[in-house]
Amino acid sequence: MSDITVLGIILAVVVVLFVWNRIPVEIVALGSALALAATGILPIGDALSGLGDPTVLFIAALFVVSEGLDSSGVTAWAGQRLIETAGESRVRLVVFRSLLVAVFTAFISVNGAVAALLPVVVVIAIRKSMPPSQLMMPLAFAAHAGALLVLTGSPVNIIVADVAAEVGGVGFGFFEFGLVGVPLLVGTIAIIVFLGPRLLPHRSAKTLPPNLSQHARTLIDHYTIHEPVARLRVPAGNPLVGTSLGDLSLADHPGLSLVGVGASSDHPTGSAVVVAGDAIIVRGSPDSARHFASAHALEELPVPVAPEAADSLISRQYGAVEAVVPPRSGLEGQAVFPGMVTESGDLVILAVQRGGIDLGPEEVELVAGDVLLLQGTWDALEEHLEDPDVRVVDPVDIVRRQAVPLGLTSKAALVVLAGMVVLLATGAVTSATAGILAAIAMVLTGVVRVQQAYRAINWTTVILVGAMLPMSTAITVTGAADLIADGLLRAVGDAGPYALLVGVFVITAVFGQLISNTATVLVVYPVAVVAAREMGVSYLPVLMALNVAAAAAFLTPVATPVNLMVMGPGSYRFTDYWKFGLPLLLWFMVVAVLLVPVVWPF
Repeated sequence: MSDITVLGIILAVVVVLFVWNRIPVEIVALGSALALAATGILPIGDALSGLGDPTVLFIAALFVVSEGLDSSGVTAWAGQRLIETAGESRVRLVVFRSLLVAVFTAFISVNGAVAALLPVVVVIAIRKSMPPSQLMMPLAFAAHAGALLVLTGSPVNIIVADVAAEVGGVGFGFFEFGLVGVPLLVGTIAIIVFLGPRLLPHRSAKTLPPNLSQHARTLIDHYTIHEPVARLRVPAGNPLVGTSLGDLSLADHPGLSLVGVGASSDHPTGSAVVVAGDAIIVRGSPDSARHFASAHALEELPVPVAPEAADSLISRQYGAVEAVVPPRSGLEGQAVFPGMVTESGDLVILAVQRGGIDLGPEEVELVAGDVLLLQGTWDALEEHLEDPDVRVVDPVDIVRRQAVPLGLTSKAALVVLAGMVVLLATGAVTSATAGILAAIAMVLTGVVRVQQAYRAINWTTVILVGAMLPMSTAITVTGAADLIADGLLRAVGDAGPYALLVGVFVITAVFGQLISNTATVLVVYPVAVVAAREMGVSYLPVLMALNVAAAAAFLTPVATPVNLMVMGPGSYRFTDYWKFGLPLLLWFMVVAVLLVPVVWPF
């Protein structure tokens, strides 16, 4: 068999496995790369070279930058401003929401933008008494349009820009995508406004993502959060050393009550007397606590909790999280009380509940199922609540993103983003270099921790692109691209370059509804480049039409991750997507075929 035949078999198997969706796409993509090497179509080095390609590194770096903007509270802040600005007008709400998700998509990826704003849309649906099915799909589809505003909008943009630069030495500029992206977005918003109410179903949601934007108020209402606590250290030689705990009296300090004594490292917890280094924990007015400390020559220690718990339970610096004691936890039987500082010294227990009932300020022994309300700095919460002895109710990072708009690191995140945009727009360095520098800056400025950066990278996308890039090379070197391009040109006949754009759009859009649009572009672009060369037209309009077609993944829920992301909250069925997506697909086709050649002439 010829190399083209073998490649055709491999490609057919890959497409079938993508559509079947029973084997992880990463495995399928890596398997295709190994198959190219095993059949001798490509040397093993070339078959695996895509995993180290600068395009792949740039895409991975953008996920880290996206995480920085999200975790620093920038997206939460923008979402809250949206609710405040939109008011009661449905049209204004649709327009503002679509513009917001489009702008976010342009800089933090389609998946990141939709995931960040999904809880905001839930709040809007509840407050406006609107069925979520009227809001969720438009959110995802507006993000698809926003992906074409600037280079960083999607991995497909990056691939197409790199191909254009490699093929002809002239690629697409950072903001150049917006020449078609803006019309696409305007048309998308118009379709959502005028056709959305008619074409979208009116259904209640079966599942909704949690809305934690008012989490502090929820916790305050649910728990009995007592008065502030203070920790007072007993120095060596202090008259209180050796005093029985039962003899500690606060009678001269009205409004102040004894919570307990935090043991020093010199004696075990539960000792009956005060030992030098112990911390006496009192509850009540901060002024009374200071008077008590002064009267007994005690040293005030920092409390890892915001002083006024009810007013600053969750802030830019401090967070509060509920943790459940699971069965067989090492915490079972441990004595705790509200105001107690954990062994790490970084967290404080604000309240303890058992069976939904607050156990009050007294000391209790923990049992499986008890719920602790813990407060401390955000970093301390993330570090210590990974302990297997507890299970958090709401993940710390999710609470932080939604409940703390514009966190302490938001300015740094925005500065890093601006710096990356400047580097990309001016072409001062390569796109991969700009992305990697921005990702490094996010880590060095403390916006994103190293482990957080690893988790933020969508490894499915990275591996998919890296493993499928050799397939594009194989389609070119075997002559398959020439063969398919000849067939495409024969199909369009003498109809001219506009018919070529229609053919490229249809092929890309059809495959894009069934498999990843990224994988589709990697398979189709060699054919598009060869067809443009053989017809004697510029490759730029053909590649941009391919890019627009890849973004038009509207007709099925499996076309993109965000289509699936909104399916549950919107209670959508498979057929709902093509009903609403078809007008948008036609609009994208109009732009790809009629507007693109005006901007980039044949």
